[in-house]
Amino acid sequence: MSTPSTAEPAHPGPPGAPVAQAYGVGTAASKLVDRKAGSPTGAWRPGEEPGHRRFLEIGDLPLESGEVLPETVLAFETWGELSAARDNAVLVLHALTGDSHVTGEAGPGHPTPGWWSDLVGPGRAIDTERYYVVAANILGGCQGSTGPSSLGPDGRPWGSRFPWLTTRDAVEAEARLADALGIETFHLVIGASLGGHRAIEWAVTHPHRVRNLALVATGASTTADQLAWCHLQELAIVADPFFFDGDYYSHPVGPVRGLGLARALAHTTYRSAAELDERFGRRHQGAEDPAVGGRYQVESYLDYHAGKLLARFDANTYLIVTHSMMVHDVGTGRGGIEAALGRVSARTLVVDVDSDRLFLPAQAEELERGIAGARRATISSLHGHDGFLIEADQMDAILRDFLAGA
Repeated sequence: MSTPSTAEPAHPGPPGAPVAQAYGVGTAASKLVDRKAGSPTGAWRPGEEPGHRRFLEIGDLPLESGEVLPETVLAFETWGELSAARDNAVLVLHALTGDSHVTGEAGPGHPTPGWWSDLVGPGRAIDTERYYVVAANILGGCQGSTGPSSLGPDGRPWGSRFPWLTTRDAVEAEARLADALGIETFHLVIGASLGGHRAIEWAVTHPHRVRNLALVATGASTTADQLAWCHLQELAIVADPFFFDGDYYSHPVGPVRGLGLARALAHTTYRSAAELDERFGRRHQGAEDPAVGGRYQVESYLDYHAGKLLARFDANTYLIVTHSMMVHDVGTGRGGIEAALGRVSARTLVVDVDSDRLFLPAQAEELERGIAGARRATISSLHGHDGFLIEADQMDAILRDFLAGA
């Protein structure tokens, strides 16, 4: 899932990107994102401006793998006030490269604006004057929660030693956060894309703690097609010669080219073929001539989004969170998906995007069919998977209608 920017150039390219000359195939390397010394990761680090982040120490966390993650911390943000009855809490779960900054302006500690400000805030569908909204940076993340870029008990970055995580591990950490905030039951748990994986896991693992559930552009398990795309993104990162088997934090450079390529691959799946054709066609990027190694506009567009992620993300976190997406299957150990979905007691909304080529309609149908009383809504969009972000008016209307009957 990508985050749209109102400042996004019509046909962007990375700052200072060289124009390939007619010198031969070797100039193709000029299309790679720049590797800058002193920036092996875009992770937030303790001592930097925290912005609106708060931090909760949740202690030693047993993982599905059998490992124990010691001294675990979750970074989170909240908006609004918890009611005296503690019945107005809303949990918002972010996608792969998101974080806790769901709504609000960019500023110190927050390099980008809130990724769902059109939906969360005063007077929005998730009204922060009515609801107490909670959002955490996912376990294993790089924006304040314990992850590979965090310091381990020995004072060194976890790096290659960080354990693999699952959707259930992330939900367990979030449940501890809810406990600490005094929230027994959420009025609404909502998640999109990979955040939807955690939302459905919440409703299956803790059915008594979720009254209303919104599953947006997501699925009960990861498909073979999604596994294939995830695998390519993993390979892009680990093939970078500056990956150093995950221990790149002490180096002046890191696997930024691999991470940029992973992002470009992912972003291709977030948008539709029809949108890319309509928006870019075969037009050249500025004065660049593709016949002699220059770029088409669509290449420049992907380069832009690759470079943009590097300033706020970490390659190891990308691997950890992608792995949790790959192994996601709500039916594991529960007698299969149908049996697992049968545990859901929450009033449920399933939302898909008609042009989504990453999470296909069949996955929404499976959720709708498997959860008793679930209702379905479809966003009409040219933008593919990212339609749930871009089609703000449709998403707002769908969610308002759902919450009105809660």
